[in-house]
Amino acid sequence: MTSLLATVAIPDLLVFLLGALLCLVGAVSILTVKNPVHAALSLVMTLFGIAVLFIELQADFLAAVQIIVYAGAIVVLFLFVIMFLGVDREEDLAVEPIVGQRPLAAVLITALMASIVALGLVGHFEVGPATQTGMLHGGAGNVADLGRSVFTTYLFAFEATAGLLIIAVVGAVVLARRNNPDDHVAESQVEELA
Repeated sequence: MTSLLATVAIPDLLVFLLGALLCLVGAVSILTVKNPVHAALSLVMTLFGIAVLFIELQADFLAAVQIIVYAGAIVVLFLFVIMFLGVDREEDLAVEPIVGQRPLAAVLITALMASIVALGLVGHFEVGPATQTGMLHGGAGNVADLGRSVFTTYLFAFEATAGLLIIAVVGAVVLARRNNPDDHVAESQVEELA
């Protein structure tokens, strides 16, 4: 059996390493930065690295969905919630809300990494062939079929989801704009001065 590295082209290996590096740096940044907004932006970097890996696997549609839906919409939703709830304030990391959570996390991470290495040893670190499926016939047939089914068979579910998202955004704006008791005091003081 030939070595896996002997069958991989150098550009493919470089693109994989770039995507993996983006994913790892983004994931570590999510865990290490203190500002939640910076953590959300690090999540964008991780999701972009995953999109690069999808492109390397020739899954262009999944890469586009990864960027548009996850890196675009979901992270914007995260940022909206962070800004809306005001969780961007500093917290004392020395205070441990659940006693023993850090040692338990260290044990679980060690067990997970050991199980991944054990699984690799049992499988002799073989990843199999580059693809398990045959070539697609007809170019972008899967995307066309997906679009046809979304806008015909599942049109009601698609439109209902869009309506629910609009209702959620309007509700969030209404909740964000509700008046504070301090605002009423300030408005009454302005009216008294006028």
